[in-house]
Amino acid sequence: MRFAIIVLGLAVAALSASVIWSRLAPHAAPVAGIRHHVIRVQVLNGSGEGGIASRAASYLREGGFQVVDVRNADRPDYFASLVVARRADLESARVVARYLGGPPIIRQAWDTDLADVTVVLGSDRSRLHLE
Repeated sequence: MRFAIIVLGLAVAALSASVIWSRLAPHAAPVAGIRHHVIRVQVLNGSGEGGIASRAASYLREGGFQVVDVRNADRPDYFASLVVARRADLESARVVARYLGGPPIIRQAWDTDLADVTVVLGSDRSRLHLE
């Protein structure tokens, strides 16, 4: 009887771990473009509106992007939202920009493993697709 309870407990634990892994594991972005590699995205709130970066991060996660950082930008008065390419190759930034509805892309490469792309949310954020 104890053996059956232990086996049942292990099965429940394995199923629980599987569900958690499927929700938290990074997935390739389902939009046209790069599908063979996970795009790591940093989201910065430069709009001054509380909670907007979290909403954008949730939307990006739903799209299969790996959000690695969500916080306020260096200032709260960015007028325009933009996508910053952090690598020499702009393709990841293009994929993210397309998914969000086409904000402008700028290149500002840096040598770090944090993110491939940074999204800066400005006061024009209503133009973006966040839901």
